[in-house]
Parts: sequence; C-alpha cells; structure tokens
Amino acid sequence: MKKYYVSANTAEGFINHITTNLQNIKQIIILKHPSNTLKTAIIQDAVHTYKSNYDVEVLLSPLGKKHLDGIIIREKSLAIISNRIATTDIAGAIEIDCSLFIKHKPTLDNELQEKFKYHTEEAYKNFATGLKIHDDLEEIYINEMNFKRANELAEEFIQNLLQNENKQDRQAHTYHRFFGTNTADGVVNEIPNLIEGIQNVYYIKGRAGTGKSTFMKKIAASCEEYGYDVQVYYCSFDPNSLDMVLVRDLDFCIFDSTDPHEYFPNRDGEKTLDLYEKLVTPGTDEKYEEQITKVNNHYKSYMKHGIKELKKAGEYLDEYEEQFTFTEEEKNHIIEFINEQIIQ
Repeated sequence: MKKYYVSANTAEGFINHITTNLQNIKQIIILKHPSNTLKTAIIQDAVHTYKSNYDVEVLLSPLGKKHLDGIIIREKSLAIISNRIATTDIAGAIEIDCSLFIKHKPTLDNELQEKFKYHTEEAYKNFATGLKIHDDLEEIYINEMNFKRANELAEEFIQNLLQNENKQDRQAHTYHRFFGTNTADGVVNEIPNLIEGIQNVYYIKGRAGTGKSTFMKKIAASCEEYGYDVQVYYCSFDPNSLDMVLVRDLDFCIFDSTDPHEYFPNRDGEKTLDLYEKLVTPGTDEKYEEQITKVNNHYKSYMKHGIKELKKAGEYLDEYEEQFTFTEEEKNHIIEFINEQIIQ
C-alpha cells in the first residue's frame, strides 16, 4: 500500500495534481458531500476492502491526518476520490451525492468555513513570504556554484543509470505528486513508505540553490525519453521545484534528503549524493555563516507562522465537521450503492 498526496498547501496556494494520477483509470467515482469526515469514512472502507488483494494507492489529504482524499486501484482501473480534489477535466466520472443517503440535514454555521478559508489563506501568504526570503539563501550558493560541473555530473549520473537499458517502444507517462505537505498537524512526509522495497535509492544532499531540483528534472526527462513511467514529487514549499523522482520499472529513486525531510541511507543499495561537496566552492558555509543563519531563521519564522495558521484553520474545520452526523447504516448504504456502480 503506497501513500502520497496529489494536492498540497504551498507558497503558491492550494496545488492539485489529481488529473495525471488518473491516467488509464476507466472507473472514477467522485464522492460529493460537504463533510470530509463522511467521505474519509467511505474511502477508508474501500482501503480496508481492497488492500489485501490489490496494490492500493491511498491519497492523503493536506487537511490533516484525520482525512483522506481518495483511493486508486490500478489493477481494477478504479478510483474513488473526494469532490474536494475533483477537477472539471476528469472525463467519464460518476458523481455520487452522499447527502441523498443521509437523513439529518444540519443548519450549517458557514462562518466556520469562512474562518477555515481565512486562516488557510493567511498560511499561504506566510509561505509565499518565506519563499521570497528563501531566494536570498539560494543566491548565496548560486554565486558559488560550478554550473559546468553540475551539467557534467547530471550527464554522468544519467548515463550510469540508463547505460544497460534499452529505449522502450511506448509513450511514457509522468505522474505529478507530493510526498508530503504542510498541514494542521505540521510538516509531514511519506518518504519511508514510498522508498520501501526500492533497491537503488539516492539521498541527495546540498543547500538551497545547489541544483538539486534541476538535477532531478534532468533525470526525470531522460527516464521519460527512454519510455519509462516516472513519478515526480514536487516540493510543497515551492511547487515548481522537484523533491523526488521515482521510477519503479528501474527500481530507482532519488530524493532531496535535506531539512525538513532529512534521512540517511540505512540499507544496501542506498547512497548519498552531496551536491554541496561536489559543486560549491569549499568554505562557502563558513564564509557566509552569519548571513546564512540570519536568512535561514527569517524564512523559517514565516514557515512556522504559516503552520500555526493551518493549525487554526484545522480547529475551525473540526468544528465545521461536527455539524454533520451520519449513522453506520447510512454510511453502509452509500458503500453498497458505490459497489453496485463498480464494474467487477
């Protein structure tokens, strides 16, 4: 069972990549209801039903650990997703209005939802400010980078990765995802779950602006050119930056293993690749130590403020969710109806 996010709370606001993850999925069921608690309960039931016999992909929710956004079972060509992440370009989906099965119709306090939205937007503003400050950190290292060597290193890595592989006679597909995000519960990630069972894992180290994302983008493009399906995982701070490339057919993964998702190799086949050591003028950390510390603390203060705002938003969301009540019988009726729609 693999867990990841298709949507995230970022410096550019709410970003949603559901569409690329529904490639070749013939049965898509969208759960429509204002209660995320109800939709999560239905999705959890589906996870429980299918996980023992199928490779299940669980779509986690940036709302927090209490919620799920969907489930995908590729072997059954089936997806069940919340309307929260459904987009207008999803073709042929069945939308199920769950409210038709629920007797209790609450009189909603919509002010709670407005407060949730307000604090979520405040979080985005803090993340955006933090990202602008972070650019100053990148500039320090960019000015000390050996870009010629960076290009050579990427070419060497790609050649080593693909030298014994033949180009596939097929159109590759790239899945766009996040391995973690900023939530009401703090900054979370699913890296250990995603790399479990992958033989060749590279933990990429470096500093801001040392080319980690560019390095991974080149790897992703080359693997796709060779006809391999690629999973790219974006940074939930800067959604234009890559944090991971995973190619299951090559038993390969490379990811940004720096704060706030720092890990170290602990299995055979796992290696560290330090771009700071290989590409940056020695002594840069020491030369700019005072400036680096100042900028680091400054941008991180905005990240912390952003997380606090998401926590407040989460508290209002909890209150909003408490307005909805449903019985086990009502939930089971929805599940039975969904099962009747699924082509076995």
